[in-house]
Amino acid sequence: MAAEEMSPQLQDQLIRFQQMKSQLQMVTQQRQQIEIRLREVEQALEEINKLKEGTPIYKSIGSLLIKAESKESVIKGLKEDKETLELRKGTLEKQEGRLKEKLTEMQSKMENTLKLSQKPQTS
Repeated sequence: MAAEEMSPQLQDQLIRFQQMKSQLQMVTQQRQQIEIRLREVEQALEEINKLKEGTPIYKSIGSLLIKAESKESVIKGLKEDKETLELRKGTLEKQEGRLKEKLTEMQSKMENTLKLSQKPQTS
């Protein structure tokens, strides 16, 4: 069925479906970026815990590397970052799930509308 043959209602549903699909892709990308950062933080925590006491630790601030005050302060900061990232990941996962449900629902509604519009008209 060509776009000209679709009802305005179906065209509107299709546009909303495509917009929601784009939104889902953005949310999925954000979640994946958060997961990457989360793994980086977890790896950093593992490596810091392997260090001997007194080993200097540097942290990145912008384009600079600054010597950290103490191992404990770096661990505390990383744990706070990890907690924040985990919360954000959970929020994005919920949002992703809701969007997937809505997309499935919209798709089935559009398919039903198409099926009904393709049935031969009887007089």
